[in-house]
Amino acid sequence: MEPAPQGVTVKCRVTRDQRGVDKSLYPLYYLHLDNEKKTFLLAGRKRKKSTTSNYLISIDATDLSRGGENFVGKLRSNLMGTKFTVFDNALNPERALPDMSNARQELAGIIYETNVLGMKGPRRMTVIIPGMSKDNERVPLRPRNECDGLLVRYQNRRMENLIELHNKTPVWNEETASHVLNFNGRVTQASVKNFQIVHNKDLDYIVMQFGRIADDIFTLDYNYPMCAVQAFAIALSSFDGKIACE
Repeated sequence: MEPAPQGVTVKCRVTRDQRGVDKSLYPLYYLHLDNEKKTFLLAGRKRKKSTTSNYLISIDATDLSRGGENFVGKLRSNLMGTKFTVFDNALNPERALPDMSNARQELAGIIYETNVLGMKGPRRMTVIIPGMSKDNERVPLRPRNECDGLLVRYQNRRMENLIELHNKTPVWNEETASHVLNFNGRVTQASVKNFQIVHNKDLDYIVMQFGRIADDIFTLDYNYPMCAVQAFAIALSSFDGKIACE
């Protein structure tokens, strides 16, 4: 949950396990540090009996249950599959204490704009995350209801203590006849799912980047002010195969 230290890029790898009948529909996703030890960080999977896309994120690769003590967060989409919210593992506001001290925090809102060009071309993404305090701590956002969440605040332009990020627009490359981004060697395969997340004020500061290096292996790098759960959840949202986003 801690933001990346300032000035340090946390380099990770996401692997997708689709083996077995069940996993082709509900793959498991793992996040490891991209270091020699390949330190395990998080695991994620899509919940099966959910009306909307709903992913559980756990610190134990073998325990991906909602009630488990290893559950650290979840990612939930709207019915269209175009907007997602990331929560931590605390209580639904309806079950929380009146002072909301044990209510869940919203960690990110993700919006995919339907592609104007039809199926081809890069997707537009907007990511809203809570702002940081003077002590470089995340400002807690515990909405009492849906109307006070990150996505609605963004929609109504109530941006106090919020950070608005977008995916960097790829540049058209005549030679390869494709849209390209510079991943500095961290990404080796072309994919519509490759993206970089930046702030409009500094397009060279990559807050997060995600891209394919093999069929089921992706690199995920993130910087301050993002944390591992935010970055992993944003990556999971990009796997979610809804037509609206392709």
